[in-house]
Amino acid sequence: MTALTYEQAMEQFDPVFGIEVHVELNTATKMFCGCANQFGNEPNTQVCPVCLGLPGSMPVTNQKAVESAVRLGLSLGCEIRESSRFARKNYFYPDLAKDYQISQYDEPTCFEGSLDVVLDDGTVFTIGIERAHMEEDAGKNTHVGGTGGIQGASHSLVDYNRGGVPLVEIVTHPITGAGARTAEVARAYVATIRDIVKALGISDGRMEQGSVRADVNLSLRAKAAPGEDQNSVPFGKRSETKNVNSLRAIERAIHHEASRQAGLLLAGQPVVQETRHWHEDTGSTTPGRSKEEAEDYRYFPEPDLLPVEPSREWVEELRGTLPEHPAKMRARLKEDWGFSDLEMRDAVNADALDLITSTVAAGATPQAARKWWMGELARTANDRDVAMRDLPVTPEHIAELQGLVDEGRINDKLARQALEGVLAGEGSPAEVVSARGLEVVSDDSALEKAVDEALAAQPDVLEKIQGGKVQAAGAIVGAVMKATRGQADAGRVREIILQRAGVSE
Repeated sequence: MTALTYEQAMEQFDPVFGIEVHVELNTATKMFCGCANQFGNEPNTQVCPVCLGLPGSMPVTNQKAVESAVRLGLSLGCEIRESSRFARKNYFYPDLAKDYQISQYDEPTCFEGSLDVVLDDGTVFTIGIERAHMEEDAGKNTHVGGTGGIQGASHSLVDYNRGGVPLVEIVTHPITGAGARTAEVARAYVATIRDIVKALGISDGRMEQGSVRADVNLSLRAKAAPGEDQNSVPFGKRSETKNVNSLRAIERAIHHEASRQAGLLLAGQPVVQETRHWHEDTGSTTPGRSKEEAEDYRYFPEPDLLPVEPSREWVEELRGTLPEHPAKMRARLKEDWGFSDLEMRDAVNADALDLITSTVAAGATPQAARKWWMGELARTANDRDVAMRDLPVTPEHIAELQGLVDEGRINDKLARQALEGVLAGEGSPAEVVSARGLEVVSDDSALEKAVDEALAAQPDVLEKIQGGKVQAAGAIVGAVMKATRGQADAGRVREIILQRAGVSE
């Protein structure tokens, strides 16, 4: 099989893709029981007879989850069905203790919507939404031994804490017309979904924890002949890459699958319709389960749950709670803050926009907030291999730190030392400055003494200044800053030096 690059694949074929985005809702309890919905607790400590499907247990629908699902559907431009039902989706897998998943099948609550996504160059691409349905999440398998996947594992462990957590699955219609920008459009779409659920407050949107994850479907079809309508060319066989959990991985998975499928087609080999497993370490996929023949699942109505019947009045009330669309919000903030296109794009791509917004709300200027989060804190997060939001520092800390700089109590160098203390758990910026004695020395007597000592050590500098070379004062400023461990007021030091030399700027 010929190895092709993504660009070569796009030259040869027309891509068609679709994405299923799974959003874990942040309700206090699970979808159909009273177990806590929390991430990171000890395995199998958040379970009960209902979410384990024990005989005689009865599920009850979480009203808050329904509210969150309806608000999300409205944000996606969906119609809201007046009456919808849950179904049992039957299949065997070890992380489903009941051997079925409660989901919505032919009557999803939210259906037929659309979402505009904005690409980096400002191009707007509209994605058709087929449905956004509610369901419960499955547990989590941990495969022990081998490479961490099921292949080669000596055994597997199951944690049912996640089983029963409320999910909304958003399914697109087949997406055509993106061409070589398919991977870019897919990334922007998932990023927009993540931004929407965060703005709605219904999920933390943390892809690295699985709060938002995607299944990426891709197929390639022949390019239309001259004069032929591309829409008349039939779709190819698709692959479904499962559980892709980062924006970067969305792009990489599409690049890999397009290249792989193009290589098969050019070699005269068939593309198998199947699920594929994504491998972050190699940037590749491997075969999962064939989907060529029978339907995947068997559904029948869930007999233990009542229909979901949101009233028109309630739906309109929820519509009034919707936040500003993320793309419109970014455009407004960019103008209000005076950011360049690149500055705003970098902040969005670094997932720092919320942090900057909160820091501005706490009292910092937009440029100051951006400076800290996109500079020192971004480097620290990268060094520690964590997300910026997981650093032990808050937007309020950064606003307080910048306030100390603005007041002249510390300079930027001392502020970085104070930030190190905050990150080390030594307290707030003001507490660290006080405890470490970091405040700028502005007392004239102390500064005059330091200047006199520096001039005595470098008498030739004084002569140069008096001779008209005012820039030579920098050497004395540097010496004073070194002697005071960077705590001198550099501007005042320069004034004193020029006074001693009997010259002005």
